[in-house]
Amino acid sequence: MELIQDTPDLAAYLAADDAIDHEHPVVRRTVAMLSADAPDAYTYAEAAFTFVRDAIPHSVDSGDPRVTWRASDVLEKRTGICYAKSHALVALLRARGIPAALCYQKFEAVHGLIALKLPGRERWVRQDARGGEAGAGAQFRLDREQVAFAVRPEFNEVDYPVLFAEPHPAVLQCLRDAVDRPRLAQLLPTAL
Repeated sequence: MELIQDTPDLAAYLAADDAIDHEHPVVRRTVAMLSADAPDAYTYAEAAFTFVRDAIPHSVDSGDPRVTWRASDVLEKRTGICYAKSHALVALLRARGIPAALCYQKFEAVHGLIALKLPGRERWVRQDARGGEAGAGAQFRLDREQVAFAVRPEFNEVDYPVLFAEPHPAVLQCLRDAVDRPRLAQLLPTAL
């Protein structure tokens, strides 16, 4: 699948916004911690991926009722669904100057993951930091994609090819409107 930037300006994939708040002190502290053992962009990107995948439980798997949507909240509260974990990973990457995008898949509901573009590489590579039992197979790979869920076109599942510089409005709205995870389950978008 050919991934398509929603804007040609690569700087948009380094920007901060309300959800990707990579200037926040919690994000900056996490970047400093991860950078200690990751001197270059490649080792840092893998460390950030592994941290978000393994140290921040997916709230459905853990049963945590809290809903997070800002990267700083995800890192501070250590919980989030796929969208929120993607916001956190994008913020950690952008804070180190690594272009990162948000991307999505359609199953019964829309699933969130990210793509990154490392220095010296021509193409974007999708990564899925969902983690937990349902996403345990997701690995940080640059040679090929190894995301949590492979789409099955025969079931009308879709890999959306668009690389978003900002969270999709439908995704952000459902996270902001949910008072808890049970309510969030009712608000999840089923398509983009």
